[in-house]
Amino acid sequence: MENVSFPYLSLVTFAPLVGAAILLFMNRENQTAMRWVALITMLADLAISLFAYAAFDSTSATMQLRESHVWVREWGISYKMGIDGISLFLILLTTLLGPIVILASWEDIRLRVKEFLVCLLVLQTGMIGVFVALDVFLFYVFWEVMLIPMYLLIGVWGNPARKLYAAIKFVLYTIVGSLLMLVAILTLYYMAGNATGTYTFDLLKLYEFPVPLQAQFWMFLAFFLAFAIKVPMFPFHTWLPDAHTEAPTVGSVVLAAVLLKMGTYGFVRYAIPLFPNAAVDAAWWVCLLAVIGIIYGAWVAMVQDDVKRLVAFSSVSHLGFVMLGMFAFTTQGVQGSILQMINHGLSTGALFLIVGMIYERRHTRLISEFGGLSKVMPLFAIFFMIVTLSSIGLPGLNGFIGEFLILLGAFRVYPWYAVIAASGVIFAAVYMLWMFQRVMFGQVTNAKNLGLKDMSSREVAVLLPIVVFIVWIGVYPNTFLQPMEPAVKNFIRQVETKRTAILSLEKAKKEAVADPASSVKLTASWPTSRQSGGEKQEAR
Repeated sequence: MENVSFPYLSLVTFAPLVGAAILLFMNRENQTAMRWVALITMLADLAISLFAYAAFDSTSATMQLRESHVWVREWGISYKMGIDGISLFLILLTTLLGPIVILASWEDIRLRVKEFLVCLLVLQTGMIGVFVALDVFLFYVFWEVMLIPMYLLIGVWGNPARKLYAAIKFVLYTIVGSLLMLVAILTLYYMAGNATGTYTFDLLKLYEFPVPLQAQFWMFLAFFLAFAIKVPMFPFHTWLPDAHTEAPTVGSVVLAAVLLKMGTYGFVRYAIPLFPNAAVDAAWWVCLLAVIGIIYGAWVAMVQDDVKRLVAFSSVSHLGFVMLGMFAFTTQGVQGSILQMINHGLSTGALFLIVGMIYERRHTRLISEFGGLSKVMPLFAIFFMIVTLSSIGLPGLNGFIGEFLILLGAFRVYPWYAVIAASGVIFAAVYMLWMFQRVMFGQVTNAKNLGLKDMSSREVAVLLPIVVFIVWIGVYPNTFLQPMEPAVKNFIRQVETKRTAILSLEKAKKEAVADPASSVKLTASWPTSRQSGGEKQEAR
């Protein structure tokens, strides 16, 4: 079915823009009304995503809720959207965090409130658009759209000392990767068009095109750099600690919880299935970089004296697990990788919210300034403890499930990598629990901490939904694993099938050069599936 009867994905993508348009016509002096408009918009977006979830068939591996309309016919550009079990929960994570970040910023942001809320709503559209786009051009548009509001969030509402430095560094890193990816996209577009006679940016049809092995290497490298910078993988991570440290609290939450997942999602949806031979050949060194990132991020986190910077380096370590599981190319590894994207978004997003709550009260994030907070803020200590244990992968909470599946899947292919990566779990426990002990336990050594207020009802409302999902995933992960399993198996099967077909085609080409009589077989070996593959996939 080409079009769905109800445009769930268009609504969930562009509903935030409606709220942004309303805000533009509101009086900037009426800050409370503007906050309510933004909150209601985000809640409506969450409701739409839940309706989409209800309409989703969890037993199917195909793209669902699809929408397709011609955009620029002459260039083969279409407005095409769809989701499967891989993208489903990333959309739900994004829409869940939408109202949470509005609530979290309710009393934190006082300067240019209208512009701040508009940036958050536009950013929401860009992030969701990346997860639903099935046209490569449309994907690139959404990929670039999110860059401007994130730059403004860091550069305008960040910490005054180094906010411009961090914002510019974030933009430069992202643009370099994006431009390389754009070159690869255009190369793929023309290469597939010249070979088939049909120029298209349709992702599902480009899946069917057998990119020659040598070209695969360079195109995969371009996509890899763009996505590795966004993840960020070691050694492309250096922009992340600065961006996290200087961004406002909600900027750090959105950056850690969703924006980084655009990089890992890009590998699953684009880089690997489009260039499977290059991806499989590169898997061992991608996994090596992932393991280095796991250990490096943990070690550097241990020596941080700023809580926010510690959490930022923990992201480098945790996302190394995501990349390790993904490039193991096993069902457990990939499934654990996707689940860990969600887990990291929940746990690290909550950690940044917690750090923001401390900062609002004391205007410092230095660990040495705290101690004994559990005595004056007991409710805060409970939430902080649950999220900390989630981040280190305690059994019964969400982090354990994702890391266990990743290590299980990676061990089957790279046992030594898995063993070394497992030490990252131990290091995570060291730096997180040590930080928690110094901040929350012991005597209240700083008199300024004696009068701190415990969590307000608004702050409880901010953290409670995240904690519910942290426990839910840890206790009953099948709610999340079962809908993504068909898509994960289809992804692995698709990669292996296309990789084998391309190797057979390359072998046939060599034989055709040696024996011109075999060229007849060669010309008939791929075009049939190439021309009809997109239609067959859509029919499935």
